Amino acid sequence: MQLLTGSATASASSFSFIPQSITSFGPTVLVEGCDRACSISWVHAWTVSDGVITQLREYVNTSLTVTRLGNTSPSSPSKSNFASTSSASSKAEITSLHCPTLWESSVSSRVGKSVPGLLLAI
Repeated sequence: MQLLTGSATASASSFSFIPQSITSFGPTVLVEGCDRACSISWVHAWTVSDGVITQLREYVNTSLTVTRLGNTSPSSPSKSNFASTSSASSKAEITSLHCPTLWESSVSSRVGKSVPGLLLAI
């Protein structure tokens, strides 16, 4: 945080962001890497709009899984994911909801320690 805001001391500013992978899903760009000693892993999730990063989420020493929420039926994009009043159609709506895993971080497993896991839904 201090490095990003410019308030870091000279000795603290030696941290280098070394990207290991860059992946994108529409406006979301995921950049994963670690420091030179591979003791700290990180994932940046950028939201890009018109070529400009408009949002940055940073995950440090965390395993991240990215999933997409939505229906499995591509023929009905305007259809709501919420259950209707009918129990039969409600059951059909619930079973048609699918959350595929799009991406999983890999660098966090290489730092040799147990890290918490998070799910990022896009």
